[in-house]
Amino acid sequence: MSSYYGRPIVKEPVWQPEIPFYFFTGGVAGASSVLHGLAKLNGNERLAKSALYIGAVADLVSPPLLIADLGRPERFLNMLRVFKVTSPMSVGSWILFVSGGTSTTAAALELLGRLPRAKALAELASFVSGPPLATYTGALLANTAIPVWSEARNELPWLFGASATASAGAAAAIATPTALAGPARRAALAGAAAELGLMQAMEKRLGFVGEVYRQGEAARYGKISKLCTAAGVGLLAFGGGRSRSTAVAGGALILAGGLALRWSVFKAGFQSARDPRYTVIPQKERLRQRGPR
Repeated sequence: MSSYYGRPIVKEPVWQPEIPFYFFTGGVAGASSVLHGLAKLNGNERLAKSALYIGAVADLVSPPLLIADLGRPERFLNMLRVFKVTSPMSVGSWILFVSGGTSTTAAALELLGRLPRAKALAELASFVSGPPLATYTGALLANTAIPVWSEARNELPWLFGASATASAGAAAAIATPTALAGPARRAALAGAAAELGLMQAMEKRLGFVGEVYRQGEAARYGKISKLCTAAGVGLLAFGGGRSRSTAVAGGALILAGGLALRWSVFKAGFQSARDPRYTVIPQKERLRQRGPR
């Protein structure tokens, strides 16, 4: 394997540290909108309110994080000038705009006790835009030229969606009385189990390219993510339904695990871009599999 003077073939991402936090808060916002809608349909008003307010706070935090990375607020507004269905960045900007606007509007009207019909419409729009918001960042990463991201195009959106479900459920379990937080705990446990399973499957399927998840900062954040998530699952599963303090501790660990997961994936992209082997060897393997023309 060789490259031009051993130099990297693809450039490292230019994203700043705000981006993994944005991935995390966007996931929490999107999944919380879904949890809010399901709790409301099942008549659990207390849990629905918790999820609504959590989602609104996460939606309020997400745009400043994205704008901080972009450098100037008008750059975010410029992305809303067009809607390009083939661009995950363009689609994601509109999803964030719609979800953030409807979620915060619904939360404000709920807090004020005003305009119930407008609130219901805002809740519906937030519910519909929730799943795309929770998963589009995975599709965005997979649409880049970074080897460890592009090769995981089949797993990243599902991984981010599972982690978002776990984080939203964990946050709602912390904010809701134990007796009413059962659906949130189940969402956190199911999402966390899927997150751990998908991460393991993704690393295995990536093979040689996925070895960056066992190296450097990506490995360190990955270990933190798995340890925190597994510990949080244990606390929520075996004591979260009886003890408020156990539910809070378990939920906090799952949230920490979800954030560390985003950092692990983020750092893996930088490590993958630095080494030309991760670009050249998979390309040569694909050419070999196609055979002579």
